[in-house]
Amino acid sequence: MSLVISFDLPAEADTIALGRRLAALVRPGDVIALSGTLGTGKSTLARALIRALTEDDEEVPSPTFTLVQQYDAEAGLVWHFDLYRLEKPDDALELDIEEAFAEGISLIEWPDRLGPHLPRKRLDVSLQQGEAGLGRHATLTAYGPWAERLGDFLHE
Repeated sequence: MSLVISFDLPAEADTIALGRRLAALVRPGDVIALSGTLGTGKSTLARALIRALTEDDEEVPSPTFTLVQQYDAEAGLVWHFDLYRLEKPDDALELDIEEAFAEGISLIEWPDRLGPHLPRKRLDVSLQQGEAGLGRHATLTAYGPWAERLGDFLHE
């Protein structure tokens, strides 16, 4: 079962608010796959979610070069992956991604790079440029337990 919702994010503050709202729903073992072209707000959303789980002033650098950053949070260990530079899906196994999926909260930028390693039970967040280049448009596709939680998200 899956659930799909779409909405506009007119300003960067709306992308940040989405990250904070999603942070309230995450649990250990969750995977959030963030997709979109360069500059569509994937890192902004991930940064907001991580800061909502840790501290508002938490330093959250992009893991573009390190491929992964970890953050201790009350909700569990947060793994922020940026797989843009991943050469092949099996390379992700060297990043302890299986451990992240089993025990942590995983935020994955460029999840398509994982190929068959991308878990089925996940939340896909696709960000695109808004019409006429204004703001962003988000499409959330929830699989597994995320479908029920996202239903609750709609009624907040």
